[in-house]
Amino acid sequence: MPRFSLSSLTAAVSGLCLAVSATAPQAQPAASSSTPTNGTPSATPASAERPEADKPQALSVDALLDIVLTHNPELIAAQQGRIGALAGVQTASAYANPRVEWQTGRNQARMPGTPAGSVQGWGISQLIENPAARSARIDAAQAYARGSGHAVALTRNSVASETRLLAKQYLLRRAEATVSEENLALLEQVRERVQLRVRSGEAARYELIKADAEIVHARERLQTARLQAEQVLVALNRLAAGKLPARWTLSGALDDALPLPALTDLQQLAETDNPELRALQTEVERAEAQLRGARASRLPGVEVRVGQTNEPEVRQSTVGFNVQIPLFDQREGAIGEASADLERLRGRLAGRRAEMREQVRLAWQALEIASLRVQALREGVVKDAEAALRVAQAAYQFGERGILDVLDAQRVLRSARADLLQARFQVQAARIELDTLAGRHAVQPATQP
Repeated sequence: MPRFSLSSLTAAVSGLCLAVSATAPQAQPAASSSTPTNGTPSATPASAERPEADKPQALSVDALLDIVLTHNPELIAAQQGRIGALAGVQTASAYANPRVEWQTGRNQARMPGTPAGSVQGWGISQLIENPAARSARIDAAQAYARGSGHAVALTRNSVASETRLLAKQYLLRRAEATVSEENLALLEQVRERVQLRVRSGEAARYELIKADAEIVHARERLQTARLQAEQVLVALNRLAAGKLPARWTLSGALDDALPLPALTDLQQLAETDNPELRALQTEVERAEAQLRGARASRLPGVEVRVGQTNEPEVRQSTVGFNVQIPLFDQREGAIGEASADLERLRGRLAGRRAEMREQVRLAWQALEIASLRVQALREGVVKDAEAALRVAQAAYQFGERGILDVLDAQRVLRSARADLLQARFQVQAARIELDTLAGRHAVQPATQP
């Protein structure tokens, strides 16, 4: 019969006590994960069973864009400005109203034989405008109306681009929150293993402290990502003038499988369809019409007058013409101002067109670089980081590595996943900028009211 020493018996009893005490509080980390340290409760099983009416309404990016473009205050104001500009064309095309004169009095005799009596007179005058000045005024009003239409397209293009960018940003924050949840769950599993090893005496207590600190930071990152996602939803609701549902969420995910368009095609689209360049072109046309109007205003027109005066014994009928002679004011100041404004707008249009081509080229290069970065991170860095974490976890289980090595491997993997999400968002942002420069959202689709 084997003999047991007092020391071996004491070690066996203490080991049994530690094993029992280690299995009892294992539910504490899981409970702590359901209620973060900052007081924000996470999802509970009861929340998953709430009625269908309480669930957030899922909206696609296209549906969200339709709501924003329907209720956006800035776009509505631009549309009202176009209505006013169209009314201005009617004002410029209107003819001058005729003027009617009527006068009455009494004729008093101052010489013998002169009859006395009442005197009455009337007259009608009509201004016949200079056809060149009238045509120039109408052309300027029509150019302004076209410019207001391009302003509506520019506003629509800008609002649509901002909405799409915020939607992709929300998908980014939501993906970051999902990754943070996975990292938190993984850290809690590691903490349970560390706690068992610390209680059994196989590891030092500082390893448990380090694991707890990592969990606190992971929870903070999770809450930050959720808060940033909610802030993006608030910004989207502001663009829609508060017309979005009370509880809603955005469906979809960050997709990096986007074809790379040709640079020359994008530059051609930017020069022909960009609403900003079109608006500048209409400003040049309006300035040209204003210059023609300033030159024609030297002779504004001819006023024709027909009148009649009735005296006691005489009836006088008159026809007259009233012409303004450009003797002192030859409109040199107005012509100079219109010429300077025209040259300024022409230079601005040429510079903006060259700048637009450069912006398209830079955005295209940014899209290409971001696509290559996504491919490198997805196929190289992330896979290597996942493999390194698996190796570190296996080595820790066999006692060959410490907890610091596992936490470092998790930190590297978390950083690689975050870089991949940022690269995918950069791909989306560059593509949205290219669509904005090409004016893809400037024109309202025919299917929409």
